[in-house]
Amino acid sequence: MKMIVMPTRKGWLWFGIGVLLAAGVGVLWNGYPFGKTWSDNRNGSLVESTEMEHKNHVRHRTDPLVDRPKSHHDRVNGENQEQSRVERSKRMSAESSMRMDSATHSDIPQAATTVTATGRQLIGLKTEPVVRRSLETSIRAVGRVVYDERRITRVNLRFSGWVEKVFVGATGQRVRRGQPLLALYSPELVAAQDEYLLALETYEAVQRSPLSVVRDQARQLVEAARDRLRLWNLTDQQIASLVQRGRPRSSVTVYSPIEGYIIEKTADQGLFVEPRTTVYTIADLSSIWVLADIYEYEIPFVTGGESAILTFDAYPGETFSGTVSYVYPYVNANSRTLRVRLELSNPAVRFKPDMFGAVMIRVQRKPALAVPAEAVIDTGIRTVVFVEKGRGRFEPRVVTLGPKVGAYYEVLAGLHEGEKVVTSGTFLLDSESRLMASTNMMGALGMGGVTMEQARMGAMEMGEMDMGAMEMGEKKMEPADRTLPGKSKNKEQAGEIVNDPKD
Repeated sequence: MKMIVMPTRKGWLWFGIGVLLAAGVGVLWNGYPFGKTWSDNRNGSLVESTEMEHKNHVRHRTDPLVDRPKSHHDRVNGENQEQSRVERSKRMSAESSMRMDSATHSDIPQAATTVTATGRQLIGLKTEPVVRRSLETSIRAVGRVVYDERRITRVNLRFSGWVEKVFVGATGQRVRRGQPLLALYSPELVAAQDEYLLALETYEAVQRSPLSVVRDQARQLVEAARDRLRLWNLTDQQIASLVQRGRPRSSVTVYSPIEGYIIEKTADQGLFVEPRTTVYTIADLSSIWVLADIYEYEIPFVTGGESAILTFDAYPGETFSGTVSYVYPYVNANSRTLRVRLELSNPAVRFKPDMFGAVMIRVQRKPALAVPAEAVIDTGIRTVVFVEKGRGRFEPRVVTLGPKVGAYYEVLAGLHEGEKVVTSGTFLLDSESRLMASTNMMGALGMGGVTMEQARMGAMEMGEMDMGAMEMGEKKMEPADRTLPGKSKNKEQAGEIVNDPKD
């Protein structure tokens, strides 16, 4: 039978006195109860250190090298170390910023990537070789029929007078070359006719003179009077008729200088006209112009001489051929378009001014290195294509492109004939390339040589370390087992006496 010896009241009293004495000694010795001390762990952070009591209690002492009073020499060294640490931190930050800038503003912020055969099938990746092509395209625009400015004639008078009779009195009327337009009375013209007739009489009178000088002067007067009539738009027939008549005409007839249509008329019977007055405007419609406006990106394609096809709603099912004869040297400020001019033959006058039609200009460029438009990624700052380097490796490359002709871009620099470029799946490749290029950014942040796989593994390890630290923290947060003597789980340490029945 086991017997248990329980402490007496006197034993409990002595035990309490011992506990109080131990607590007082700890307070006087370390300044904190129950042996807790705060010490510098030499890393700038404070760590709470607690030691478990073993049997009764253990006195805690501090390190005299750590807690000794600091002298002036120690304070100076500490300030120098702190200043060095701050300068080193600033220098490292500046170097990291410089590496970041160099990585951010690099020519190609992307990296080569590798795609397996299975991956190529999954993303539908396709390539096409870069070859020389004869690029052809067409430019479509709206054309407007206008008069040929070189075939417009304005009928002006070089003397003043009154309109006595109008022979062509309607706008739009067709006139022939030499057809009478109006009859005009002018006192100045009558006086000029008199001077011419007088000069002729004088010349005939001095023909029998023995002096050659007199005959020459008379001939010069006749020629001067005749030239004056010609300058006033009198024809040789009118001058010959004047000589035959022998007296001046009171009215003079004005004739049409060309064949065409009257597009403007100001002459009316009884109207007083002056030399600056335009009485008729006549246009020859045997050839007309068609004006079309093209956009700015189409300017390199049109230089003059290109053939064009025109269609008009007035003649459905018919096409007409023309030629780009002129490209205007300025851009419309409102529509931001450039005007080009086409010439069309119009013998039957089928094309009327101010008609609208559809214009298709054929563009044929010289053979040049070309790349499909689907292969080009335009970032707004640069244009990039992915070049196949073999064994599933694709390299991003910056290229310089010319104008887009149809479905292709002309290549000015960056590619060579025969190289294969990606035409399908470029955006997925671009995303993967930028993801791989993030390792360069890690290098700029002071993590050079770290790959994406290592970074991911490092993140996983950090996560495990954090979980382990949390578990350790939880363990540290558990209260210490402060069982009193006699109440320990180990009954032998508690002082319990166990009688073995065998004894």
